[in-house]
Amino acid sequence: MGSLGLPELLLILVVAMLVFGAGKLPEIGKSLGRGINEFKNAVSNDGEEQKELKAKPPVKDDTHGDAPSKDN
Repeated sequence: MGSLGLPELLLILVVAMLVFGAGKLPEIGKSLGRGINEFKNAVSNDGEEQKELKAKPPVKDDTHGDAPSKDN
């Protein structure tokens, strides 16, 4: 598979204009841009959370410790 060149991008733009109409394309572009930005922010925030988790020392879990024995 090859990469997208200028002729392919122009063809995609023409097909998009025919399908959605010229008036809807700016709105669709804005929505697509917002979605890409939200995705990038989510990915970068996940990386920061991973760094924070690695920096914190592990917490000892005493919830399954020895139970006191019942004296009869």
